[in-house]
Amino acid sequence: MATVLEVSNLVKGYGKLKAVDGITFSIQEGRIFGLLGPNGVGKTTTVEIIEGLRKPDIGKISVCGIEVQANPEKIKPLTGVQLQTTTIYDSIKVGEAIDLFGSCYRNSINTEKILKIVSLKDKASSYYVTLSGGQKQRIANGSGK
Repeated sequence: MATVLEVSNLVKGYGKLKAVDGITFSIQEGRIFGLLGPNGVGKTTTVEIIEGLRKPDIGKISVCGIEVQANPEKIKPLTGVQLQTTTIYDSIKVGEAIDLFGSCYRNSINTEKILKIVSLKDKASSYYVTLSGGQKQRIANGSGK
């Protein structure tokens, strides 16, 4: 199985605080991986470095064989991140929200196709505020590429 994510000796500090202290792991294709731990141990920092949003002090990260630090724009189309919380305007309609967020991607999928994928085709004209929590998560995570 191919390695899709490799993190080697990752270190990131903020002044005297070491948010990430030399972690190493790899994830194989087809595997589900969770990064767990108490608040303040560097999980978010690690994910932000993997995404190319922050630079590590030390370490190497590759996504599908592409070195993140050298090619951050190349790995963005290959990654997807589920945020802890997402804020979408209550007064926007579901279809409009997907159109809006899809416009941020070079190769976005047709709105109707996304609605079908996330099983919300019947909610296209509904206001976001009227959706259940699970439906809101589906919109937040299905409206991109």
